[in-house]
Amino acid sequence: MNIISLYKSLRALQAPTFQGKNYRQLRQHIERMAAASNIRPDEQRAQLLQAIETAIIVSREIGMSPEGIKACLIAPFCTNPAQLDDLRRTMGDRIATILDGIISVQQLYQRNTSIQTDNFRNLLVSFAKDMRVILLMIASCTNIMRKISDICSQDKEKHEADTTPEYSHEFMERMAGEASFLYAPLAHKLGLYKIKSELEDISLKILEHDAYYHIKEKLNSTKVARDKYIDNFIAPIEQKLREQGLTFHIKGRTKSIHSIWQKMKKQKCDFEGVYDLFAIRIILSSPLSKEKAQCWQAYSIITDMYQPNPRRLRDWLSIPKSNGYESLHITVLGPEQKWVEVQIRTERMDDIAEHGLAAHWRYKGVKGGERGIDSWLSSIRTALEEGDSMQMMDQFKTDLQSDEIYIFTPKGDLHKLIAGATVLDFAYSIHTSIGDHCTGAIVNDKNAPLRQRLVSGDQVTIITAANQTPKAAWLDYVVTGRAKSKIRQALNEIQTKAVSLAKEILERKFHNRKIELNGNYLNTVIKKMGYKDPNEFYRRVVDDQLDINHIIEQYQLVVKRDLGELENTAPLHKADEFVWDNSSRDEGTSGEELVIDRNIKGLDYTLAKCCSPIYGDNIFGFVTINNGIRIHRTNCPNAAALRERYGYRIVKARWAGESGKGTYPIVLHIVGNDDLGVVNNISSILSKDEKVNIRSFSIDSHDGLFEGTLTIMLADTHQLDSIIKKLRTVKGVKNVTR
Repeated sequence: MNIISLYKSLRALQAPTFQGKNYRQLRQHIERMAAASNIRPDEQRAQLLQAIETAIIVSREIGMSPEGIKACLIAPFCTNPAQLDDLRRTMGDRIATILDGIISVQQLYQRNTSIQTDNFRNLLVSFAKDMRVILLMIASCTNIMRKISDICSQDKEKHEADTTPEYSHEFMERMAGEASFLYAPLAHKLGLYKIKSELEDISLKILEHDAYYHIKEKLNSTKVARDKYIDNFIAPIEQKLREQGLTFHIKGRTKSIHSIWQKMKKQKCDFEGVYDLFAIRIILSSPLSKEKAQCWQAYSIITDMYQPNPRRLRDWLSIPKSNGYESLHITVLGPEQKWVEVQIRTERMDDIAEHGLAAHWRYKGVKGGERGIDSWLSSIRTALEEGDSMQMMDQFKTDLQSDEIYIFTPKGDLHKLIAGATVLDFAYSIHTSIGDHCTGAIVNDKNAPLRQRLVSGDQVTIITAANQTPKAAWLDYVVTGRAKSKIRQALNEIQTKAVSLAKEILERKFHNRKIELNGNYLNTVIKKMGYKDPNEFYRRVVDDQLDINHIIEQYQLVVKRDLGELENTAPLHKADEFVWDNSSRDEGTSGEELVIDRNIKGLDYTLAKCCSPIYGDNIFGFVTINNGIRIHRTNCPNAAALRERYGYRIVKARWAGESGKGTYPIVLHIVGNDDLGVVNNISSILSKDEKVNIRSFSIDSHDGLFEGTLTIMLADTHQLDSIIKKLRTVKGVKNVTR
């Protein structure tokens, strides 16, 4: 059919669009834009021909408004966004917005991304910018697929001779894949069931040629028997319906070839094993107020005549599908014990089911209630109506874009991220290693930092460096759970390696000085040096920010103090250098001395848990704000800080009275070789001492050593010294400290 004949058909469908000022304006735009393009005249005619064919489908089978028809005709010659400003001034915002969406979709296809992904479907909807763009894409695909179907139906030799590069085998297979995976599901969601089935059948014809023609030949060979069976099945139904005063007509519809093929694969059977090859459709002429009642009346008549299968009942009368589909589906056991599907609906329902948008334009009232892409597509009909359609479109676009974004890799692959995701989120979505070594990115050919937020459609190339490692600040740059988890995991691994390396450095230095390294003593040194977090201490060791020799000196002081080797070890001075230091003897701000006796009354004091003093220890008192006086050992790890900051609250103290009238909890740290029986030997020594009450004993073993924490109740320091000496005699025990 030539352009003139097609134009006349389109004008008959859309008369107001092609009359007077509207027609002159549309023609002038097409001629001007075609002249400005670099397209050859023969290609211009071919593109205009295809645009008119698509516009006829859009008008006749989908039912779009004049703006969509005009945009469809202009689209082949509008390839530059700069042209949209002139179109917006002369033809209005709606047409310009539709064309802007078509240009964006064309740019999306040029990214060479994989069409057959759910992400691409979502991104296509996002890029469309206007609901009508999706409808134009479906119509254009349908037009091309019909031409491909005609080519495939020709004689094979003639087909090979006539096939042009535009319709090469590769092109036809690619279009069939797009139609099957992308546009047929979209048409189904929109209620365009006729177009949906047509796209699926043609796709099967191209992609699975043998299966298509096998089923087609089977259907042709059984058509006579199938038609006869249908006549026998519906004859008694027609009589009963007329007796009940119902006005109706009946259709016998064979299932689509694609639908039959899917059933054969799902049920793993041959053609003869598919029992519901056809469906009977009863279409009632019913007023709107009586539609449901008469449909259920027909249901009652049919199920009285034929046995129904209750598991196959589909009630879309009470609750229509989200795309507006209304019908009552039942499956009954007909003559010859064959199952037959029966669809009961009214003329209005059938019109909507067959023609989707065009029918709904006439029958208003179908609305979707879900958010997201499904709701956006399901409610597209309402947006095509007059009134607040643009406002509704904006709302659905906002809902659509508020949840997810879709990002391209340089190869065209799509990655879905949550809204607000950054370059670093995208890097971790590709691979953990890429995220760990990410230094930045190139976003749409421009350099971008790690924290830059991305938007749908961005093409991102991640830049990495081998010496880059995750930083704690990165946690503020990301929003996805995966990125946060991977960064924390990497930071923990870095910290673990730093601690291990620091311990190796310390062990080597201590070994060189012939000093045995004890973890408990080292922890005391770490606290004494002011590090609340040991990891920070180890990190500074690795970064060479601490003097190892100073650490060793502090360690030796701690060991000597614990072993009591610092008594009377004051350095010798010359007479003229001698200064009497009485700070250890004159603690407190007054000369008063607190005497701690077990029988004391009226004095509110407690024993500090940080150093657990017992009878016989050198002690001092610290006046707290709310808990009376707290008793500390003079060599308590906190003693130096308390004297320096709160010297005015310290009082001298000493024990009085006799020991043995009570017990105190003492915590001992035991380190030794993890030899067989060493723990039993320790327990044996403690159990032989009747004055020792064991409160708890825990063991942690690693690398051939064990570390034990022993809590016992003792009366005084004499008993403590005795226990420590006994424990040190146990074979395998290397050290016992309080």
